Amino acid sequence: MQRATISMSDEFAGELQAFMLARGYANRSEALRALAQIGLEQAKLEAEPRVECVATLSYVYDHHTRELAKRLTAASHHHHDLGLATMHIHLDQQRCLEIAVLRGPVEAVRAFANAVLNERGVHSGHLSVIPVDGHGHHHAHGDPAG
Repeated sequence: MQRATISMSDEFAGELQAFMLARGYANRSEALRALAQIGLEQAKLEAEPRVECVATLSYVYDHHTRELAKRLTAASHHHHDLGLATMHIHLDQQRCLEIAVLRGPVEAVRAFANAVLNERGVHSGHLSVIPVDGHGHHHAHGDPAG
């Protein structure tokens, strides 16, 4: 284990303390390690657009928007290689929530997410991306051998 010492303003120390309390970290080292890991993952995703990732794309849309459901389904079928699972929830008479679990190169996942989120009738959405090292177990859909 290596040790690093950092200086911080009183304001930053207060924000760090609030983060620690909100997330249940026992000390500054744990909190700073977690924040550094998040930052390093984000930097990797930005520096290496072809890095393998898993992601969730969640979005709310108006299912009464003309042919939107058809366009969203076509986009998912066109990018079938990225999709692992999708959950569809009816929020009310007009709005639906969809959550898609994706896996693939971060640039392809982001391109798909942007295409979905830019559709007329999609009100809001969020993409959460996590890099994976590519050394884990990965299988093709429908492959019974896994």
